Amino acid sequence: MRMDMLVRDINVFNSYFKRFIKGNAAIKDGKFYYIGERELDAFEPDRIVDGQGKYMVPGLIDIHLHIESTMVTPTTFSYGLIKNGVTTIVPEPHEMANVFGISGVKEMIKASQDCVADMFYAIPSSVPATSMETTGGSIEIDDIDELMQTEDIICLGEIMNYYEVITDPDCKTNKILSHIRSRYPDLIIEGHVPKLLDLDLQKIINAGVNSDHTHQTVEGMDARIAAGMFIEIQEKSMTEEVIDYLKENQVDEHFCFVTDDVMTDSFQNRGHLNVLLKKAVQMGMTPEKAIYACTYTPAQRMRMHDRGAIAPGKTADFLLLSDLETFEIEQVYKKGELVYESARPYVQEMKEEQFPEHFYQSVKLAELTENDFNITIPESLESSKCRIINVQNGSTFTSETHDRIEGKNGQLSWEESPYGLIATFERYGKNGNRAHGLITGDVLKRGAVATTYSHDNHNLLVIGHNKQDMRIAANEVIRKQGGVCCVHDGKVLSMIPLPVGGILSEEPMDIVSKQVQHLTDALKSLGYEHYNVIMSLSTLSLPVSPALKITDHGLINVNEGKTVPLMMSDEA
Repeated sequence: MRMDMLVRDINVFNSYFKRFIKGNAAIKDGKFYYIGERELDAFEPDRIVDGQGKYMVPGLIDIHLHIESTMVTPTTFSYGLIKNGVTTIVPEPHEMANVFGISGVKEMIKASQDCVADMFYAIPSSVPATSMETTGGSIEIDDIDELMQTEDIICLGEIMNYYEVITDPDCKTNKILSHIRSRYPDLIIEGHVPKLLDLDLQKIINAGVNSDHTHQTVEGMDARIAAGMFIEIQEKSMTEEVIDYLKENQVDEHFCFVTDDVMTDSFQNRGHLNVLLKKAVQMGMTPEKAIYACTYTPAQRMRMHDRGAIAPGKTADFLLLSDLETFEIEQVYKKGELVYESARPYVQEMKEEQFPEHFYQSVKLAELTENDFNITIPESLESSKCRIINVQNGSTFTSETHDRIEGKNGQLSWEESPYGLIATFERYGKNGNRAHGLITGDVLKRGAVATTYSHDNHNLLVIGHNKQDMRIAANEVIRKQGGVCCVHDGKVLSMIPLPVGGILSEEPMDIVSKQVQHLTDALKSLGYEHYNVIMSLSTLSLPVSPALKITDHGLINVNEGKTVPLMMSDEA
């Protein structure tokens, strides 16, 4: 019997028993044909691979991530995935959709077609994430129908505006959910429901949302699994208590590991989904259980019944490892073809201008002056009690604090206060909106930073302690058609140009990773204290992440789903 390849003498991970079984694997037409003890007497392989007792593991599958969070193109992202053993992903391009609408989604899918890693796309469901921000594009019901008819779509991406779903039956998100349930009843619906419990949680599930990937606690996981919700564990949720819960309870079918957002330097230097797998093992989870949660359960969640396991008829995506504990990858195969080998050079092939011309001209904002960073107050007020965003290391959640700030000549004297200024400017040329706030905590203590990489609206976000540095940082980003710029004492310390939609670079992975690391170091040198500095910065404009954030509409009380004024009455 003719076979394309026979891999001999390997320990094959059997997903159905969750254990390794010694044997051989025959591959034909990119799929596993036979797993067992038979070998050359039964098959005539074109190629023979001597497994030398190594471990054969299915290609890893990540079902919740955003390519744009890594600031690179799908081609570059695929290059990074393969060497880390990730052969299939489900990206949701809601960042690009916020900039360009449906064309952003289509162009990301188009840019993924020739990638080595398989990319099955989710339709962004929450663009914009709320009605309290201005974006370059939106995704409406008609757009969803068009994508369902013209593209290979695997699920509806995360429902982010959970507050309106449970409080406003007539909101846009509920109309989308109703449309999906009636017209595409079998489409998987992904969720984003931080902190919801009891009746509110079950309202979300009744709306059709039956997964959650946000920061987990044991109490939250227990409530979600009990109600039939699937849990997607990202690294920030991998606390000792959470891992112990997953180890000690019979919940293997109800969770998987996902990355969600990976910064470029971490991707380049640490890895991807394999990092979470290794970390789980280091925290006491058996390798078999950790592998299962990175292969079989994510495949089942997304109904990818052709992968996630090594068995007859399954796609021959697999890794060869010499050690389970370290999970060091020696070889990666995609559809039975060798695509990565640790002992050989692995070079990225570069592609330029992968997107339409207008994708490189998306920042339609005139250069700013120092006056743009003034906060006007009534001249009768000598001081004002203000809301202040408090950044906390260890989380992208913020808290709200209050303090009295002095004023002079009708202007809030924020530069003389202990607080920084945070300002956002609508950059799509739609309405010229802008908003100002104050910020404190584990954030920039001096200098300034400006970015168009600001989730999810990607307007221009500027933080600083003096107007001159803020102006320089903002204008550098505007001139470069997007990016992140850090300034101190009138000097640019670090800059990441992001010319594709103001959020992506076409530079290779190693270049962008060095730029990200350099920027991170610069921000830390100015006092920013956070486990993920750039993600903390970029989510300060995310109005679905508690508790106080800012958009071009103003300060957002996320838990109440409304804008709130910077200045408060003395009675408040």
